[in-house]
Amino acid sequence: MNLPFYIARRIYKGQGRKNKFSGPAVNIAIACVAIGLTVMIVSVCVVMGFKHTIRDKVVGFDGNIEVANFLTLQANMPAPVQVGDSLLDVLKKVPGVKHVQRFAVTQGILKTDNDFLGVAFKGVGQEWDSAYIAENMVSGSIPVFGSGSSNNSLLVSKIMADKLHLKTGDKVFAYFIDDKNVRVRRFKVCGIYNTNLKKYDELTCFTDLHTVQKLNGWDSDQANGAEIKVKSYDAVPAAYDYIIDHVNRKVDKYGETYSSATIQELNPQLFAWLDLMDLNVWIILGLMLVVSGVTIVSGLLIIILEKVSFIGLLKAMGANNNVIRRIFVWLGAFIVGKGLVIGDVIAFLLLLLQKWTGIVKLDPATYYVSTVPVEMNVLDIFIINVATLLICLLILIVPSLFVSRVQPSKSMRYE
Repeated sequence: MNLPFYIARRIYKGQGRKNKFSGPAVNIAIACVAIGLTVMIVSVCVVMGFKHTIRDKVVGFDGNIEVANFLTLQANMPAPVQVGDSLLDVLKKVPGVKHVQRFAVTQGILKTDNDFLGVAFKGVGQEWDSAYIAENMVSGSIPVFGSGSSNNSLLVSKIMADKLHLKTGDKVFAYFIDDKNVRVRRFKVCGIYNTNLKKYDELTCFTDLHTVQKLNGWDSDQANGAEIKVKSYDAVPAAYDYIIDHVNRKVDKYGETYSSATIQELNPQLFAWLDLMDLNVWIILGLMLVVSGVTIVSGLLIIILEKVSFIGLLKAMGANNNVIRRIFVWLGAFIVGKGLVIGDVIAFLLLLLQKWTGIVKLDPATYYVSTVPVEMNVLDIFIINVATLLICLLILIVPSLFVSRVQPSKSMRYE
């Protein structure tokens, strides 16, 4: 058996029973490691859960990549582009593509007897992926869009319904104003959704693609563009590069030029805010490692001071400084290891409690979610554990160097 490991284990097992000073110090060090690891794991899981939840909400509305008119994406001038079967076939061949859908948008005003509200009418076709909206339905059902004719069905958000005092089954007038005249349409509210993503919920209601095409005066193969969803977020760069090579700068039969943009490019402020959270996580990780490291060093120094005579005895028996240092590094590893196990258990319990019960609430108007989201990634948690262990062991080398200053001839005075 490894001698330093064996001696360190014997010291660790008898530490709390025999030493009134080092015992509490060891317990405090274990507690600090456990608390620090718990904070680090919970912080990473909450931030990753929050980032991915918000990202999935935005992708649920707009997809990962949008192909549209060059003027729309580059000059912010809404303009149609041809989105026919040929373009859809090309987009469906994009590497990693999961779904492709057309969309068209027009601006209008919803009006009831007492209130009115300006909104964006997003027209969708039969290929529309409504799974995300279906998960966030408050009442009613999602209409069947894409029948080839205007069915005047409308899907509104809870914010719109509350402001206009609408409920499922109500009829509401919509006014569309252009340079020539004012057109009026009567819609039926078939469903109400609520995603808590205020930027979209305040503005976006869904209707049939054919309805919006008629309101905009477009042909049946024209739309604002196409939304592309990929199978995984990691596949976005490759898919985007493929679209740039095979779609961008092409001209349709109406003389319009195709262009494309990722969801990050379309929402730079939102994703910059999410990326800023990474900085907060690194600060938390750094602070917790510093606190844990200082506490472990203090505890190990107390143990070394109490074991001065033991160190002198080992040196008198022929043990060199390297062997003795390894004993105390092993002792520190036992302390850190126990703290890691306790920290993992506490962190998993807290994360599972939040995941299953949603006990910690948030203001959805500010954070876009009603409860704190968590994402438990085993690889991330493993990396945090390994990194914490390695850093703490490196820190423990410093107090272990103290043993080289202990002289056997003078160590008996510490009895």
